[in-house]
Amino acid sequence: MSQRRVVVSGGGTGIGRAAAEVFAAGGDRVVIIGRREEVLRKAADEINAVHGESSVTWTTADLSEPEQVRAAVGFITADGGTVDVLVTNAGGNVASGNDGTLEAIADGYLANFAANVLTSVLLTEGLLPHITRPGGRIIHLSSIAALRGPGSYGGSKAAVNTYTFELAQRVGKDGITVNAVSPGFVADTEFFGDRATPEFVASRVAQSLTGKPGLPSEIAAAIHHVASPEAAYTTAQILHINGGAALGR
Repeated sequence: MSQRRVVVSGGGTGIGRAAAEVFAAGGDRVVIIGRREEVLRKAADEINAVHGESSVTWTTADLSEPEQVRAAVGFITADGGTVDVLVTNAGGNVASGNDGTLEAIADGYLANFAANVLTSVLLTEGLLPHITRPGGRIIHLSSIAALRGPGSYGGSKAAVNTYTFELAQRVGKDGITVNAVSPGFVADTEFFGDRATPEFVASRVAQSLTGKPGLPSEIAAAIHHVASPEAAYTTAQILHINGGAALGR
């Protein structure tokens, strides 16, 4: 496979970083995007130390803000080249606990929509004119939560799924595939923060039929496959990777 240009949002930690590393290991040039400069720099330095200088570059942006998305797109495409693979991984369950008021509930739903839907849609639409035709690959990160909640986060990931379907129909004629990878519980990420107590982790692992948590590297391997030339016939799909916590849905 020839060297490709790959963009990974939320690429400083967890699944995003694992995805950046697996693409870099395959000889691709990767741009990671996130909000925290120090996290991105550290990830890029560590991956480059293993896979070669300039395998990974980075730029900061809040991808829910259109102007910052435009700046990131400008950084990525400054040399006039195309983007072969886009992985929209930025997001998370950012709804804070609420006091039960309608205002607090609205704030939670709006926050998760911005963090998960806008970050995927705006970066994708901004880069869409620059995606390689034919052969481009767009991979969104969904979640098992889209099937069963919690409400505001699960709803936002369900919206990512429907965007995946709509976009795949729109760009299929150009030879671009669009899919979503939908993990279940994945260990060794920042996603759950202080909630990831031993008891909490055990309860999530118990939902798996295999008795183990997912690993960022396992999700990254699935992303890498969907981005490969061999996956040219795979589009408009939600690839569930959850250890059987959701049975074939």
